[in-house]
Amino acid sequence: MSVAMTTGVEWSRHLVMLPIVLPLLCGAVLATLTQGWHRLKFALAYGAVLALLANAVALMHFADSEWKNGIGIYLAANWAAPFGIALVADRLAAAMLLLTSLLALAALHYAQPRWSRIGVHFHPLFQFLLMGINGAFLTHDLFNLFVFFEVMLAASYGLVLHGYNVERLRASLQYIAVNLVAALFFLVGTALIYATTGTLNMADIAARAAVLAGGDASLFKTGIAVLALAFLTKSAMWPLGFWLPTTYAAASPPVAVMLVLMTKVGAYVILRLWLLTFSGTAGDVARFGYEALLWGGMATIVFGAAGMLATDTAGRLAGYAAIVSSGTLLAVVGYGQPSLVTAGLYYFLASTLAIGAFVLLIELVDRIRTPGAAILALTAEAYAVEDMPAEPKGQGVPAAMALLSLAFAACALTIAGLPPLSGFVAKFGMFHALLDPGPHAPGIATAGWTLMALVFVSGLISIISLMRFGVRTFWISDAAPPRLHAAELAPVFALLLVSVLMTVQAAPVFDYLARAGAAIHRPALYIDRVLGAKPVPAPVTRAP
Repeated sequence: MSVAMTTGVEWSRHLVMLPIVLPLLCGAVLATLTQGWHRLKFALAYGAVLALLANAVALMHFADSEWKNGIGIYLAANWAAPFGIALVADRLAAAMLLLTSLLALAALHYAQPRWSRIGVHFHPLFQFLLMGINGAFLTHDLFNLFVFFEVMLAASYGLVLHGYNVERLRASLQYIAVNLVAALFFLVGTALIYATTGTLNMADIAARAAVLAGGDASLFKTGIAVLALAFLTKSAMWPLGFWLPTTYAAASPPVAVMLVLMTKVGAYVILRLWLLTFSGTAGDVARFGYEALLWGGMATIVFGAAGMLATDTAGRLAGYAAIVSSGTLLAVVGYGQPSLVTAGLYYFLASTLAIGAFVLLIELVDRIRTPGAAILALTAEAYAVEDMPAEPKGQGVPAAMALLSLAFAACALTIAGLPPLSGFVAKFGMFHALLDPGPHAPGIATAGWTLMALVFVSGLISIISLMRFGVRTFWISDAAPPRLHAAELAPVFALLLVSVLMTVQAAPVFDYLARAGAAIHRPALYIDRVLGAKPVPAPVTRAP
């Protein structure tokens, strides 16, 4: 007997499941290795993340040039949506997978000399964390989104406690409690949505929500609002983000990098769900919640900027900077203008890379910040002590101090949105989109002017806060140059190099994100593509 396989099978669709399966298998293997296999663990974990990076690049290529409507679909167990599990990779999801891989590589590289050797299960937990994050970017089903969220959070609980001390233990307990409450909101909201629509597939939810009316529409909106509380807690929207600065400051540097990304996962889900479900053609639920996202996002910007101005601790500075970044993206989604979403996505990528680099830099900078130097800096500021410059003696700046100060300046410029790096390009793009909304737009609304003012002022506050920290660290301190390991410094400069490349190649990056933004603003095409995906036909058996 011979078997003739169907020729229409796209092998590339199997790439969609690799970001989930690969870290799952790698984490399972790493969990069997005991203490002492440090090099083998690092090699396996690093190789897996390199494979994820290559897979993300391949997905970006297929989504942008090969797949129909720029969407690749993998039907788990060969069941069609909405009954089966559908993994969906489009341009935006592929970009998020690439960002995840870059940050994971930087975190692993930084952790190799010291942090990954402290505990036995750092590497398997790290892989399971990647599995949860990648699954959240790819899944198109609320129940499986909940599963991936829980996998991500369970792994993060162990990682936040990694190398534990009293401060880390206290912060982790708060972190766990907040996320358990958010998980409860997630379940309740999902139950209400299922009660009104009878489905959990996101494309099917969007299709059915458009025909809801009366009490069903009200109950659906209630379910979405409860569900959004879980995502908005994760994305640190004010006043739900009180937990974030403490957790960031307490976590070890490689873990804090991934926490920066995890904060953006909530904002990503909000972006996906709102643009898919509440478009202008969605009937009674059209444009639901946009005003709340807009003004809540702007309140989050105010809260984050005030926090940056009020703190002088580097870890908390990074936390509040992440809150400003998250609030900006939420406000951009709530504003509801496609061209602004494109600039917001560019800002999303640029700010995440910059804050990730800054989080890794904090521990290295702290090696030159002695308690005595900090007290001296505060005293000098309080009493306005003037430092008369002495005659230069020709002594060169130590290489370690020069590298740290250069990296810090690059992080500060990008986070604050000052030229010439990608943060400035992102904010310039947002201002341009707000000032030029298009030929058929009525003009700039009050909310648009308010958002521009907040973005500008938050950038000014960011540079003031970061430069204040930099002056106290690099100018006033007379500590000896710190001892730096190449494996610790390399990932910081690698992330900054990616930020520089984003600046130099801003035009193609913006073009790619514009295509990604245009696709997610066309929910009808997205719904038809997901619900119309056909299972792979069974092999045809023929007699000899």
